Amino acid sequence: MTTDVLRLPDDPIVGPVLEIIRAEEPAPIANHSIRSYLFARLLARRDGLVIGRDVGEQALFAACVLHDIGLSARGNGTQRFEVDGADTAVAILGPLGVPDDECSLIWEAIALHTSPGIAERRGPLTYLTRAGVSADFAGPAVVTDDEAATIHDAYPRLEMTTSLVDAIVDQARGNPAKAPRYSIAGELLRERTASPVTEMEKAMATARWGN
Repeated sequence: MTTDVLRLPDDPIVGPVLEIIRAEEPAPIANHSIRSYLFARLLARRDGLVIGRDVGEQALFAACVLHDIGLSARGNGTQRFEVDGADTAVAILGPLGVPDDECSLIWEAIALHTSPGIAERRGPLTYLTRAGVSADFAGPAVVTDDEAATIHDAYPRLEMTTSLVDAIVDQARGNPAKAPRYSIAGELLRERTASPVTEMEKAMATARWGN
């Protein structure tokens, strides 16, 4: 059934993690994070990867759903938002009982989720985390219209791209060290300074699922 695409893990970390992102991230970013996990599961199916065998279900959920926690007040440190987010995710997950070795894999998946060509070579968790996040922008054909509609009905987009860009740029303006040249944050800051609308926002305006 199409509603199966909304299934979240039956795991004790799910409730606390969802509570954190819903309380501390804007709704568009929290919804994007959950959709990223749901899309990652669909992409795993496409690629013949079995969740629970090839990649841990708890780890995939945590990496996807916490991948933007670096954009929250809790996660806003002095490093790139991806690295701050990875550190913050581990600080959240350790007390929830996630083992150190799994936290290490989750850290890498979050830290590399904006690194094309690298994430794809760092194992199934890092690959699927980036793939799930990217799918929420790209709208891959492997996700059917019915599946996409079910996911978006449950977790609406709410101008997600603009919300993400705003959060990244706001942090970069507050601390330019978080936006080194040629990083995602650095490029978005440069584009937003030159124009009210970034190239990412322009691309999403005409993408399959829009902003």
